[in-house]
Amino acid sequence: MPELTEQVDVDAPPEQVWAALVDWDRQGEWMLLTDVRAVDGDGQGVGGRLAAVTGVKLPRGLLRGRRLGVLDTMLITDWQFPRRVDVRHTGRVVRGTGTFEVRPRTDGGSTFVWSEGLDLPLGALGRAGWPLVRPVMAAGVRYSLRRFAAFAERHPG
Repeated sequence: MPELTEQVDVDAPPEQVWAALVDWDRQGEWMLLTDVRAVDGDGQGVGGRLAAVTGVKLPRGLLRGRRLGVLDTMLITDWQFPRRVDVRHTGRVVRGTGTFEVRPRTDGGSTFVWSEGLDLPLGALGRAGWPLVRPVMAAGVRYSLRRFAAFAERHPG
């Protein structure tokens, strides 16, 4: 299973970074081309369900500014407040696992780590294409992580 792991340092304490991370409805403010929402309760624990749409945002008048793209449904499988949340991607296109970790630093800040284990679509063709897709995906994740650091640093916690 192909994996991707990226991280960023955040000048905020772990509890504040965690609060920013699990503010699912605002994840679109930092995650590239993606809007997320809790679909089963508030998405704050094991068994919670989330839905993300990754794609282009439509103009305001058209479908009220929603995204047109790929639906990524997720089930929260591990919840270790305020350090780690694991999800299982259960959609038709996006499948595999995801992990968000908040690691405390000795200076009072945090390191945020985002890992994905992907079950690629299209079988052997998907696996063969991973070396081409990986650099683009990694660049998008790194961009999102830089935005996340700024978001978390100003998040009320």
